[in-house]
Amino acid sequence: MGCFMVVNRNNTYRGDIVLPFILIPATGIADIKVIAAQYMDPILFLFIGGFMIAFSIEKWGLHRRLALGILSSTGKSSSSILFGIMLTTYFMSMWISNTATVMMLISAVLAVILHLKIHIPDKEVHRKISSALLIGLAYSASIGGMATLVGTPTNMIFFRAYNEKFASEHPINFVNWMSFAFPMSFVLLVFTFLVLRYIYLRHIATVPFDPTIFRNDKLNLGKWTSDQKMVAFLFVLTTLLWFTRADLQIGDTTLKGWASIFPYPTQITDSSVAVTIALLLFLIPSQTEKGRNLLSWNEASKLPYEIILLFGSGFALAKGFETSGLSNWLAQNLHAFKEIPLGLMILLICVLVTIISEFASNVASIQLVLPILISLQAGFTSDPATLLVPAALAASLGFMLPIATAPNTIVFSSGYIKVKEMAYIGLIIDVIGIVLITVFSLYLV
Repeated sequence: MGCFMVVNRNNTYRGDIVLPFILIPATGIADIKVIAAQYMDPILFLFIGGFMIAFSIEKWGLHRRLALGILSSTGKSSSSILFGIMLTTYFMSMWISNTATVMMLISAVLAVILHLKIHIPDKEVHRKISSALLIGLAYSASIGGMATLVGTPTNMIFFRAYNEKFASEHPINFVNWMSFAFPMSFVLLVFTFLVLRYIYLRHIATVPFDPTIFRNDKLNLGKWTSDQKMVAFLFVLTTLLWFTRADLQIGDTTLKGWASIFPYPTQITDSSVAVTIALLLFLIPSQTEKGRNLLSWNEASKLPYEIILLFGSGFALAKGFETSGLSNWLAQNLHAFKEIPLGLMILLICVLVTIISEFASNVASIQLVLPILISLQAGFTSDPATLLVPAALAASLGFMLPIATAPNTIVFSSGYIKVKEMAYIGLIIDVIGIVLITVFSLYLV
């Protein structure tokens, strides 16, 4: 039989995704049952459930309500519109995939650009504002994904690898991840806005802009439907359940999470919450479209199976690294790095992961370095999160090249952005991100 081939939405074949399933057992490195289990790891259900919730949000138009609500109240200048777009994208990408967020919002951004073209005759002014809005859209999507465990695939890959090794000693959950990653990512968002404002808008930040285009679109949406209210309720419920599932330690006081009411609380995970809410979406009937439920298989069939299998292949490779002893061998040959101060080590890790993520996918970059860092971390600190968390965050820093991330590719395809300007601005944001992750890691992780 031929190699199993996966077709993605661009109709390109990804046979490499299942090569670990074939080659690792064939070379005797690990049993095929062990490798097959990596392709259906529990963390994948967090990804699947999160996408199901995102599909229902898209189906019932909640993303447009959120976007237009913020954009219609962000002011009348190009600078405030830029910040409104970036803030909207940031908060949406905390819960929805970065790619989906940009796809949902790019039409609104292009509408702004078209409006500006009509009212601003100066072509150079229009080009600068257009570039700022589109680059801000792409970068804020990647930055927002850092803030939560479900915001980007790299965070979930880290979460799975970390829990497999260190969950019993140094647990990481939705709350303590966000307590670190949210402030760090928000500071990065602000710096990114300031950089874009200085480079593109410092002489034109007060160019007047009529926000009625958004207000009119918002009014055209009409009142909230019962289905929109139900989906919004389930989305908020999901967030609350994620935040309150595990025990929360505040000083000497421990607040018990709701999972403790079950006989086996350790078997209740964030994946359980996501899948449960997704199941409810399939079961609750629509009040506005008779004969269907809040989520149908037509929406769910858009699930990016190639990404799920890509996750599985990464987990399988990591298992192969571990079982073969390759990760330990690499760590031993890097023993000289153990003499480096911890702060410098974190900085070097962030630089390395960022460079890799500029030329390879963010997922591939974190899958490559995690097994090595897991073996290497013991010589630096008793808390493995000190090295692993910065690596996971740095994997989202690919800002320089159009091919570095899907958001970069989408906005670059608009034709308004040149490669050299994305590379120039992306390098600045990469450097700021590396410094912020290093500083926050030293003092907060």
